[in-house]
Amino acid sequence: MDFGPWLARQLKQSGLSQADLGERIGMTRAAVSAWITGRATPREETIAKIAEALGTDLGTIHTRTADTLAGLPVSWYHRPGYADGGRDFGNAAAFAFEADVEVLAREATQNSLDERLDRKQPVRVRYTLHELTGEPLARFREEIRWDELLPHYESAATQNQKVGRVIAAGLRDMYERDRLVLLRVDDYNASGLTGDDYETGRFAAVVRRQLDSHKSVSGAGGSYGLGKATLWATSRLGLVLMNSTLSEPHEGRTERRLIGRIDLPWREVGGRAWAGPAWFGRPDPDADSSDVARSWWADEEKVERLHLTRESDEPGTSFLIVGAHDVASLVEADPDADSKGIEDDDSVHRMHKRLVQALGRNFWAAMTVGETRRPLLEASVKTLRNGAEIIQEERVDPRTAQPSRTRALQAFLDGTTVDRLTEAGQVAMSTVTLNVPPPAGGKEKVEHRAVVLVTEADDVGKPNHVVMMRGNRMTVRTARVGDLPVGTNPFQAVLLAGHAAGEDAPGAVEAEVFLRTSEPPEHNKWGQTEELRMLYSPSAYRRIAKLTTDTNKAVRELVALPKAKRSGGAERLRKKLTLGGKRAPRPAGPTALPTLEELDAFVDADGAWSVTGEVKVPAGADSSRPSPVAKLDVRSGPRPVLAWSELVAVHNCEVVDGVLHFVPGARKATFRGRTDVTTHPVRAVFTGLIVELGTDKGGRA
Repeated sequence: MDFGPWLARQLKQSGLSQADLGERIGMTRAAVSAWITGRATPREETIAKIAEALGTDLGTIHTRTADTLAGLPVSWYHRPGYADGGRDFGNAAAFAFEADVEVLAREATQNSLDERLDRKQPVRVRYTLHELTGEPLARFREEIRWDELLPHYESAATQNQKVGRVIAAGLRDMYERDRLVLLRVDDYNASGLTGDDYETGRFAAVVRRQLDSHKSVSGAGGSYGLGKATLWATSRLGLVLMNSTLSEPHEGRTERRLIGRIDLPWREVGGRAWAGPAWFGRPDPDADSSDVARSWWADEEKVERLHLTRESDEPGTSFLIVGAHDVASLVEADPDADSKGIEDDDSVHRMHKRLVQALGRNFWAAMTVGETRRPLLEASVKTLRNGAEIIQEERVDPRTAQPSRTRALQAFLDGTTVDRLTEAGQVAMSTVTLNVPPPAGGKEKVEHRAVVLVTEADDVGKPNHVVMMRGNRMTVRTARVGDLPVGTNPFQAVLLAGHAAGEDAPGAVEAEVFLRTSEPPEHNKWGQTEELRMLYSPSAYRRIAKLTTDTNKAVRELVALPKAKRSGGAERLRKKLTLGGKRAPRPAGPTALPTLEELDAFVDADGAWSVTGEVKVPAGADSSRPSPVAKLDVRSGPRPVLAWSELVAVHNCEVVDGVLHFVPGARKATFRGRTDVTTHPVRAVFTGLIVELGTDKGGRA
């Protein structure tokens, strides 16, 4: 930072005028003004006097990488209670999402992707879990001035509201178990928190405001300004610290811009009412109240003590979630953990695993590379305890997370797709049309060609599904492709729309805007939204329904086997797979029974039959309780019954003790099952399979 702006900043923070400094060092106010405006520079002996007047050393003045301590110290500023007596018992934006590390990974990584700086290079995102105990925990609490915060937390924890109960659990966990989990999210090659503390910009959008998305890049994933709330929702203490390296200088500097924010409910402390949020920073001399805190430029030692040290000076931001927890981890907790000597609640090992899984599931496409194409994203997870690494940094590999789909996208990026699948490992490509309607008041629609990719499924998971995405290639929706002929080889499909179909694809910009408008805050589907209705028309969502229908049709055409080949392997599988034996005429009305209308099955890598069945539920038959039964097809004698190692509901039903319970009013339901290999009298590849629906009366549906 140049000497003039740096000196002006120190005077402002210390409450000194130019005349005051001149008097202390024996110079005129005009001389000080000349230094600040850059018209002159002080001599070395004068610099020594300035250092003494500001209470600092010569090194600080020469390097100018940190502020002096002449001003008020960094502290917490709590927003006073509203003058009209209003009370907020939590940040409403945080209630839009579960306190789930998978949700955090999806939302935070999406925000980093949207802020990718050099479009030719990937944004690098690292998640670091860090469990503090004992002395390291005590030192960290001292650094964040915990004694100042504790009365506010104790007051908030007594409230019988959701936020109050979460805070009480966080305090109990920290004090009873002497532990605190920090979760840091670092991104590199990102814009950083640029802009003024209060005016419009990235900093204010994240730190000061709610529902301010501040997304300007075409193809951005976020649009509601809600995603950042997951950072605070994941903290049991509602506390997040930030260290940002800026892509654009602010106050002449770019490195180690720090701020902290707490989201608390309304509370009374020290006989005063406090509205909710609080900020950790340096008192702002320009604010109406001298207590208002703003960001500050920290030195390297302070950043290290706050566990916010970044690995390089590359632009981006580090978010430190203090008191991180994971609701889903608690649901999955091992009930026998105590007897096994395992620390179960919010286990950092489980959280590490779930972060890796979430990154692979949602961003495999953004991490996929081509021969001449860099990935959009690189992501990793590591876990520490008191500074020591207990789980090595794990780089998320899309080829491991989603091998079939990664192969499909890689073929598209490399231009090696084919028109139809004829050999193992091939990727077939087709296109479907999305007719983007004109915005309200417009006249001309735009035609966009989205890309459909299909390849064989050779990974563990649900086959015969299509994954849909746009823009930065984050997974938006995953849906099963229905109405497939029996004997269809298992496959995986991908739909690329908007910029995902190619930066220069015709209509990509318009498709991006349209699809982005059709997404809810979770960005997990395309459909009718209030914004879509207002910006386009009440019937605009039908274009999306047609896109889905056309996509499924294109997939079915790509996986259809030529007639000449039906006598081969597919026909043999068809003969080996039977829907409930011989069909008989079904009565109509209340006595009608559910029937198994469609069945997809294949022998998986473990030698088990993997089955997906679609059941037709006649009117009045939704109270039936059929049981899917798997049997080997034999030429004579009774058919051996195979046990299920897994039987789960997929759509419009529940599975209770091997019995299907239909959703009232459902007309179709889907279940998925996997046979138990230990009950196979012979290997599955040498047998046929019959799947029946046994009724709750013991008969056959």
